[in-house]
Formats: sequence, C-alpha cells, structure tokens
Amino acid sequence: MNPSADAQAAATQAAATQPTAALVATELRVVMSRLQRRLREVAAPNDLSPSQTSILSRLLKDGPASVSDLARAEGVRPQSLGATIAVLDGLGYVTGRPDPNDGRRTILTLTDDAHEQFLANRVAKTDWFTNRLTQTLDASEIACLAEASALLGRLLDTETAPATAVGEPKETP
Repeated sequence: MNPSADAQAAATQAAATQPTAALVATELRVVMSRLQRRLREVAAPNDLSPSQTSILSRLLKDGPASVSDLARAEGVRPQSLGATIAVLDGLGYVTGRPDPNDGRRTILTLTDDAHEQFLANRVAKTDWFTNRLTQTLDASEIACLAEASALLGRLLDTETAPATAVGEPKETP
C-alpha cells in the first residue's frame, strides 16, 4: 500500500474517533448536572438555589456590590435579580445600605450569619468532592480534571452577554 494513502487513512480514522463539540457539550452538560445534584444532596437541608448561591459567592469573593454590579457580573439584567435578592434578604443573608456616592443605589453586603452558613456548606461540598476525587482517580486523572476546569473557566470568562435559549433572539443595545 502507498505510504501517503496509509497516512491519509490513519488521519481519517483519527478524525472519525474525535468527539464533536456538540457531543462533548452534551456529555459535559449531563455530567455537570449530575454533579450539581449530588453536591446539593451533600449540602445542608436549607441549601440555596444556584442563583442565590452565585450571588452570595460573588459577594463573599468580591465584597459589597450594587444590584447592577451583581447583574453585570452574573450576565443577567438587574430586574432578574430582584426575587433572588428579596429571598436572600428575607433569610437574613444580605443587608442593603444606600450607596454613599449615589443615594438611589443600594449596596448589598453579606451578613455574618450568611458568611458562616455559606462557608460551612462550601466546606461540606468541597470535602465530599475531594474525597471522591482521591478515592476514585489517580494523580494524572486529577491533573486532567484540573486542566479541564481551567478550560471551562475560560469558556465562562469569555462569555459577555446573558445566555439565551436556542432560537431566542438576543437583545441589541
């Protein structure tokens, strides 16, 4: 057989075994959903919704912020956060105070209770996940997941607009 034909056949076979972006996206979505459900099971019974957790996490990491700042960081409209903020306020997890530079804006801050409970849930989830990783995977597989985590983070960091459903028109400024 011809060496160039062998090389072409090998390249064709390699391409056929490479997963498509759509297949990887589907598999990751399913696995990440399963992981998220499992982590929710590990958390305390009064665990929060993903959007509530995201807001608390951002306030914990970045400090006090206005609703507009949080919405921009989360890639959603400020109006979309109204119900989430109301629940967190009702639970005593956030407090609001007028912005000293603009009295029309409210600056949200985590309460001490929220800080303690949020960190306790985070520790429980991290401990469970760490145990699963070390009991199930070897060092090279854990390193592979670290690389994948960095890539997933890069995907999210480069996203600037709020997510829209398939077929839903994106708003233009």
